[in-house]
Amino acid sequence: MLKAYVCDHGRLTRIDIEREAARAAGVVWFDLLRPAADEYAFVAKETGLSLPEEADIVEIENSSRLSVEGEVLTVNMPIATRDPDGLHASACGFVLAPDRLVTIRFADSLVFDNFPGQPHDVGEGAHSAFLFAGLMEAIVDRQADVLESLRVTLDELSHKVFHHRFGARTDSNSIRSRNAEADLQSILVTLGRDYDAISFLRDSQLGVARIVPYVEATAAWLPKAVAGRLSSLHKDVSSLNEFSTHLTDKVQFLLDATLGLINIAQNSLIKVLTVVSIVGIPPTLIAGIYGMNFVNIPELHWRFGYAYAWAVMILSAVLPLLFFRVKGWL
Repeated sequence: MLKAYVCDHGRLTRIDIEREAARAAGVVWFDLLRPAADEYAFVAKETGLSLPEEADIVEIENSSRLSVEGEVLTVNMPIATRDPDGLHASACGFVLAPDRLVTIRFADSLVFDNFPGQPHDVGEGAHSAFLFAGLMEAIVDRQADVLESLRVTLDELSHKVFHHRFGARTDSNSIRSRNAEADLQSILVTLGRDYDAISFLRDSQLGVARIVPYVEATAAWLPKAVAGRLSSLHKDVSSLNEFSTHLTDKVQFLLDATLGLINIAQNSLIKVLTVVSIVGIPPTLIAGIYGMNFVNIPELHWRFGYAYAWAVMILSAVLPLLFFRVKGWL
């Protein structure tokens, strides 16, 4: 999909490039989403720029992500995109010239979709630089919003994890309750998803942290106002990186705590099974003794022998239960 925008009184206006071909020369931003070969060719011909392919954009080497040819900069970075299943990793390429900006991406992004509808400072020329700075700021703002949302989620999970108690099985907040282990396993899944999201965002932040100072230092034609915005943006990204590290540490801490509680819940179950097996040993032993077919068993012809055997077996099962209860093992 090809989207083309012109600057109109401080706002970006999308034009239909097929119907308004005459206005193509005034386009300041070409946004390519999963571009077809003919769209690649059209933008390259219209702008005279060399556009990177998808294989080049997803490269991880710094030399592949940052390059300059004359006054034209080509920079690539990872971005985090959202779909119904959550956040996913993708990549985006920027080709920045003094008069044009071309973005190439391969996944839907609310940042890019919502950006044209907002008022922007496009300066007195070099509109592309102002658009590039605005896009970077929008990406970082979105990263900050998602990180704040993840922090709230982790705070809620932390309350759930440490709200469990060693109460009775009828207590819904007890790790001994029937559904405690299932709840903890659900928390594990959520923590895994949150960790993935933080990882994707951190990759994107590192991408911004690389390309922003690179553009600021390499593009000599940048207006001073844009250079100042990029410098401030670099500081914001540094603070977000520290926050991401904090959230990563918190996820790891909650993961360890949840695994520990799961182990405790499982050990509690094993303990109950062990007690049941121990309680069953004495009655089995007694039943085995009185079940032997020997005539000289003392209680064989005793009138109360049957009731006596039952009483001894029941008592041998109850006494261990009372002992474990007194010790606090049950």
